[in-house]
Amino acid sequence: MQINVIEYFENGALRKCPQKLAVKDASRECTFADLERFAKNCAALILKRTQARNRPIPVFLGKGAENIVADMGILYSANAYANLDVKSPPQRLQGMLQNLEPEVIITSAAHAAVLRGLQIPEEKLLLFEEAMVGESFYDNAALLRRIEPVIDTDPYCVIHTSGSTGVPKGVALNHRSTIDFVDWAFDRLGLDGSEVMGSLAPIYFDAYTLEFCMLLAKGSTWMVVPDQLAMFPAKLVEFVASNPINFIFWVPTVMVNIANLDLLAKTRLDRLNKVFFIGEVFPTRHLNYWRRHLPGAMFVNLYGPIEITVACTYYIVDRDLDDDDKLPIGYPCRNTDILILNEQNQLTQVDEPGEICVRGSSLALGYLNNPERTAKGFVQNPLNPHYPELIYRTGDLGYWNSRGEIMFLGRRDFQIKHMGYRIELGEIEHAVLQVDGIRNCCVVYSQARKEITLFYECDRELPPAFIREKLMVTLPKYMLPTVFHRMELMPRNPNGKIDRQKLVASVN
Repeated sequence: MQINVIEYFENGALRKCPQKLAVKDASRECTFADLERFAKNCAALILKRTQARNRPIPVFLGKGAENIVADMGILYSANAYANLDVKSPPQRLQGMLQNLEPEVIITSAAHAAVLRGLQIPEEKLLLFEEAMVGESFYDNAALLRRIEPVIDTDPYCVIHTSGSTGVPKGVALNHRSTIDFVDWAFDRLGLDGSEVMGSLAPIYFDAYTLEFCMLLAKGSTWMVVPDQLAMFPAKLVEFVASNPINFIFWVPTVMVNIANLDLLAKTRLDRLNKVFFIGEVFPTRHLNYWRRHLPGAMFVNLYGPIEITVACTYYIVDRDLDDDDKLPIGYPCRNTDILILNEQNQLTQVDEPGEICVRGSSLALGYLNNPERTAKGFVQNPLNPHYPELIYRTGDLGYWNSRGEIMFLGRRDFQIKHMGYRIELGEIEHAVLQVDGIRNCCVVYSQARKEITLFYECDRELPPAFIREKLMVTLPKYMLPTVFHRMELMPRNPNGKIDRQKLVASVN
């Protein structure tokens, strides 16, 4: 029985196809044999710095072969990787590093200066270039002994999401939850190693987990799409068309932009046979556009918060949908149970909305170094008074339709999904209130227009560029408001609080 994710590689791609192309990025190509040498060299370097086990090791690298090597090396060292965004504002990056409490950080000569600027001690920095050499300097038997004590409930990786107080939360996932999901995906979604992945998801996004495991276990080829192409849909389509890419796993925003520009009518993507998407609602009209142009492809809608390993429900689009139909999020993945609970913590009936809750092996371990927040999200199953059993309350609303499919309604609170990212509006508000002159604010989201709108109280109109410049110190680009409204006084409800619903209604 497999208990460690790195065993996917030892028993999968490394054994079956060592000389096959594994990774192609803008600067290099690597076979699976190359990945073994580099990753095990990396593990040997980690173990020279620390003998710690089951600790998160940050990876501060750009997307490409180097981050694959680093993540594999960390797993061989019996630790958990934590991929970070190299474009994170310094304050945000510092908060994540403080939460991780790392003994070593894997970075590159090009990115190390940022970490030094945060006063990270030099002895904690491990440059990946030291591992990417022609010779092997690891002890293979010792590394395999190193991972023998790993059990499936040990941490596999840490993925960060935003926090309402401005401090990002690190979600710790384990080997069991990862293997449980990935084995199901291989079986149910027909992933067999023939895939050439056009990888667009950031390495700190949970879609990366599936791509990484497809690479390790099945020998699928991981082809990195240059980051900047996400902003240029025509160039993105041309990149896919000019490479042997037959699999994509993207957020719908990118695909909506392609549909709006009618790019698939101009450039054929005939090789694409599997199109997966996750992270936000895909408007059915735009999905139908893609289906018309790729009639032979499998389209799969995956749903799941970061606190669930990759996804907890799926929907293989297997019937015609009208443009104004809602797209189901489908059915629970294998070994996962979905409970939709009403306000009385009772199971809902067909067409009755309630909160989507999840139980099963797919649940994360919790939030790293944050037991209070963990206890709020991961709670005792209210339907089970007999023994301890945790469920995760997603905060998302949904319902079962008459077909037995789960339908998604939206957020229960003020947390949104925008451009594939889970964002807490409170974190944006927290940053806005640090801007001189702004007395009060409210941030709302237009689902229809995919816009983050800032309402603020101020004595004078502030240029949007000025506000965005101030916010970029602490917030990543995808969290910046795009619409700005100055108000002399915020609308208030009877209890004196800002009337958020009135502001929401004004943008929808």
